Amino acid sequence: MTKRDPNFVDRHVGNRVRMRRLLVGMSQEKLGELLGITFQQVQKYEKGSNRVSASRLYQISRVLGVSVQYFYDELKSDDDDLAGLAESEGADAIAGALQSPDGVQIARIFSETTDPDKRKLILNAVKLLADYKGA
Repeated sequence: MTKRDPNFVDRHVGNRVRMRRLLVGMSQEKLGELLGITFQQVQKYEKGSNRVSASRLYQISRVLGVSVQYFYDELKSDDDDLAGLAESEGADAIAGALQSPDGVQIARIFSETTDPDKRKLILNAVKLLADYKGA
């Protein structure tokens, strides 16, 4: 890893910022405005190319309505770069899905559903549809 390569923790935190921002329906411009920074800086945070400071992460958590811990959820404690790479690729796939309006809508519906049985039904329906190979 070169000095310019993002650390897998920075990428993970950035992906979580992006997922949450999209989930609440906020643009990079709006988040930047609320934080007093440019949307380009938000982009750099989300890509993991710029590290988010502790105080800035706290501000982001307040604006996006989550705890600071949210941004570290699902992060493995193993600091092995290979484990981080695999984890980052999974987070990149999720972030990619959330770039589409449909992906954001599915995530929003799921997050607003509090009944565990309904959540299981949603998950099973999505799995079935994802496996469907018909035209």
